[in-house]
Amino acid sequence: MLLLCHIFFSFRFVEGICPLCGFDDARGDQCDSCGKLINAVDLKSPRCKICTSSPVIRTSKHIFLNLPHIESALTEWMEVSSKAWTSNARVIARSWVKMGLQPRCITRDLKWGTPVPKEGYTDKVFYVWFDAPIGYVSMTACYTKEWEKWWKNPDQVGKLKIKVCVAWKMAVVFSFVPGGIL
Repeated sequence: MLLLCHIFFSFRFVEGICPLCGFDDARGDQCDSCGKLINAVDLKSPRCKICTSSPVIRTSKHIFLNLPHIESALTEWMEVSSKAWTSNARVIARSWVKMGLQPRCITRDLKWGTPVPKEGYTDKVFYVWFDAPIGYVSMTACYTKEWEKWWKNPDQVGKLKIKVCVAWKMAVVFSFVPGGIL
C-alpha cells in the first residue's frame, strides 16, 4: 500500500508516468493510454492525486487471488463462452489473459467498505472490484424486472465492464478451486 497525505490510500490516488508506454497521467492500477494493468509502485515519478507529494511505500499484509493458478481454467472457459461476445469484448479479455495473469490484491487498508471476516485481516475491507461485480447485477435485478436487457446485452459491454465483469468475475469464481487464494 502507499502512504499519502499521512494515511493509506488506494492505488487510484496515485498517478505518474506509465512504465510501459511513458504516458504522463497513468493511474496506479492501469494506464488509460496503452490499456495495460500496472502496479502503483511501478509508476515513474509517482504523485498523490490529492496533494501531489511523492508517496511513501509502506508494507501491509493483504489477501490475494492466485490468478496465475486459474489462468488455464479461465482461458478454457473464455474460449467457449466468448463466442457470443462482441469482438471488442473478446479482444480485450483475451489480451488481459495473454499478458499473463498476476496475483491480485482483494483487500484494502480503508475505514469504509465490506469488512474482511478473517482473523488477522479484520482491520481490512474487501476491494470494491472484488465484491462489486455481483452486486451490480443483483442490485439491477432488485431495481427492475428488465435487468437482463442491460446485463445480457452485448452492445452494452464496455471496456471497464469487460475487465471487471468478465475477467474479474470469472477469476473470482475460479479462485475458489484449491490453491486459488494465496
